[in-house]
Amino acid sequence: MDWKSHYQRWINFPALDKELRDQLERLQQDPQKLADCFSQPLEFGTGGMRGELGPGTNRMNVYTVRKASEGLARYLLEQEQSVQHPTVVIAYDTRHKSHDFAMEAAKVITRHGIRVCLFDRICPTPLLSYAVRHLHASAGIVITASHNPPEYNGYKVYGADGAQIALDTTEQLTAHIKNVEDELTVAVASEEDIRQNGLLHMIGQDIFASYFEQLKALRPAVGKGADLSIVFTPLHGTTFASITEGLRHFGYTDVTIVQEQAAPDPDFSQVVSPNPEDPHAFKLAIDYAKRKDANLILATDPDGDRLGVAIKDPSGGYTVLTGNQVGAILLYYVLTTKLKAGKLPDNGAVVKTVVTSEMGRAIAADFGLMTIDTLTGFKYIGEKIKAFEATKEAVFIFGYEESCGYLLFDLVRDKDAVQTALILADACAAFQAEGKSLHQVLFSLYETYGYYSEDLVSLTMKGADGQKKIAEILAALRSQPFSTVNSCAVAIVEDYLSGQRKNVLTGETGKIILPASNMLKYILADETWFAIRPSGTEAKMKVYFGVKGISMEESQQKLERVKKHVMDHIKSL
Repeated sequence: MDWKSHYQRWINFPALDKELRDQLERLQQDPQKLADCFSQPLEFGTGGMRGELGPGTNRMNVYTVRKASEGLARYLLEQEQSVQHPTVVIAYDTRHKSHDFAMEAAKVITRHGIRVCLFDRICPTPLLSYAVRHLHASAGIVITASHNPPEYNGYKVYGADGAQIALDTTEQLTAHIKNVEDELTVAVASEEDIRQNGLLHMIGQDIFASYFEQLKALRPAVGKGADLSIVFTPLHGTTFASITEGLRHFGYTDVTIVQEQAAPDPDFSQVVSPNPEDPHAFKLAIDYAKRKDANLILATDPDGDRLGVAIKDPSGGYTVLTGNQVGAILLYYVLTTKLKAGKLPDNGAVVKTVVTSEMGRAIAADFGLMTIDTLTGFKYIGEKIKAFEATKEAVFIFGYEESCGYLLFDLVRDKDAVQTALILADACAAFQAEGKSLHQVLFSLYETYGYYSEDLVSLTMKGADGQKKIAEILAALRSQPFSTVNSCAVAIVEDYLSGQRKNVLTGETGKIILPASNMLKYILADETWFAIRPSGTEAKMKVYFGVKGISMEESQQKLERVKKHVMDHIKSL
């Protein structure tokens, strides 16, 4: 069925949502955009779906949400025939339609006799992960598009372990979703009925309180809260209540909120970018910090799983840290604190993604711990934690990825900006009590382990033509791989699609024991590395870089030379 047939099916559906019908009628003036709305079903990829709001099969709307929810309900009933009352927890963020979509999901799922626990307030994604585990639920849903632009929303699915669903589960769930023949006619229960029949349970404060109790019990050490000045911005997202309450629970009273960005706002109207990976997101917060002479700036993305950090530097200004730098500081703090307390296990493991800094591996090795790499995406870290529980081969200590995602305690199985913000405040306070700023700690780590520098270049390539270009570039690199970069020989080439790791210098080959992924990684003889992969959530090709130097200046210069060489070659393709 072509896009025009799907369009006719929608426009002729008598009960079509009025707002969507009005949008469709306006889109008749823009045939190209109208065609894109129906060009394909909105893809249910790894962990869920994400797309622009609007009418059509290729957009986030009430009907695509109902279709996904119908598929999930069928999947759960097939998988959990022995469970008398399966439960799904549903959370939502501050975006346009998030609450409405959450309720629509509940109305579809409960129609199958499945119990739903729906948050009664906006909720950070990590609290959804916690609630799934705490309530022994069968699955979780969070309506969010993370830090995407305001016109986007999404639908993420979590398994019973509180982690984003694994690849095999995604494939089975996708099959059930595809078997829903007509998204327009998916049956829904009424909100009144599901409230009365007991299938809909509202949750909120009890989950938040339980989460903080567990965090306090797991806290590595108690910081001196009164001595620390913090500026915090939720960037119009979900974490205002959880982080301010959490900091208060942890004894931090000198907390200044960036008022312009405190209120939930689906348009993110008072921030350049709602992504704490972007230094521009800190502009207002840095102004506040300068007036307060604050020690620490914390910023979270809209759904509260990513944490951005800025620290005071020796010039009196503020430096926005990368995710790799924050990860190194947190890891060092956790390991030193556990070591002092005699709680550092011999078989402890740090888990990071293959595009995250190698500095973490160096720190972990110094404490006698192993470091395990996963594919990009925090769900793979969650899978490792689950495997550790089953095999007892290792004890999870810390997990992180370069894109500002961290996990210290596995009561949550996804990256968690809330717990990270609180423990980072403890770290800052503890180091401050020793007369050290976080800036001094970071550069002490560089002096000890080497000056690691990393960067990411994203090339936007939209539409089918963009996907074709990305495929052609990766194919060209596979047929004619780099042999040298800046006169330094390529030592190892890792192809995550074929699962092969080749030592170019010796000719030896080995297997990469990770799921297949369309990514290439090159490691040079001097430990420099770079990796190339398509984004899993955006129309982009991402190129990651990592180098190690004997000084920050030398490291940065090396990074720039490698970036130029690699990017010039990629652009020539």
